[in-house]
Amino acid sequence: MDLSQAKHAFVTGGASGLGLAIADALAVRGLNVTLCDIQPDLLQEVLAERGDNFGGISLDVRNRDRWSQGREEAESAFGPVDVLVNNAGIAPDGHMLADMQPDSFEFILDINLVGVMNGVSTFAAAMRERGVGHIVNTASLAGLSVPAPGVGAYAMTKYGVVAISEAARLELAPHGVGVSVLCPGIVGTDLGKNTVRIRGGVPQAAHQMPEGEVSAVQVGDMVVDGIERNADYIITHRNAWPAIEKRMEAIRQACAYREGG
Repeated sequence: MDLSQAKHAFVTGGASGLGLAIADALAVRGLNVTLCDIQPDLLQEVLAERGDNFGGISLDVRNRDRWSQGREEAESAFGPVDVLVNNAGIAPDGHMLADMQPDSFEFILDINLVGVMNGVSTFAAAMRERGVGHIVNTASLAGLSVPAPGVGAYAMTKYGVVAISEAARLELAPHGVGVSVLCPGIVGTDLGKNTVRIRGGVPQAAHQMPEGEVSAVQVGDMVVDGIERNADYIITHRNAWPAIEKRMEAIRQACAYREGG
């Protein structure tokens, strides 16, 4: 997508971390940005530090009615949304699948996966009708290969975000709308603290995410580049392929076995 022609970006999970970094990178390119977040106080703090090209909406991505209201509010201020960034999400709770409580599973599912689909449902048809737009869905490297025990439910939601993105790309490409899936590795953000603030009682996520080789600001720039290239996948870390390749090789071998070769 030619971002010089875009005017308005709508970013969920936009008051901190990757969401805010992506929003800032888009604003540098001249877009008006609607920041959406479930934490209204934090949202107001962020907006106070930015200019008139930023607006803010309190949004719980699980709430479908609020999505519709939020779209109306955002577009009344800045016009139709050209770029949708479905970035809101929470961290794993650290439990093995055999030990996970149903309410914790459903909480992760509703925010990380259903929340993304709510965004697509709210904006994709209008983009298709106008014949222009781009959607970025934040998944994870854990959506391409499961990295370790204790993140099974989280990985499931991120695999789902990858699938939503791949399907939407196939469906929207003929209409001039791009879709990219962002698959970050470990980036130093407040994801853990925000998860506790939203969910409560998740000691495994009570600390800040560890610093990695890539910063949130760098990811913001990667996303802008990915939108402009209409990239299928935006991978943030250089050492990502070996784990993904191991999974793909197992699939290749299973196919070869079925073919008898």
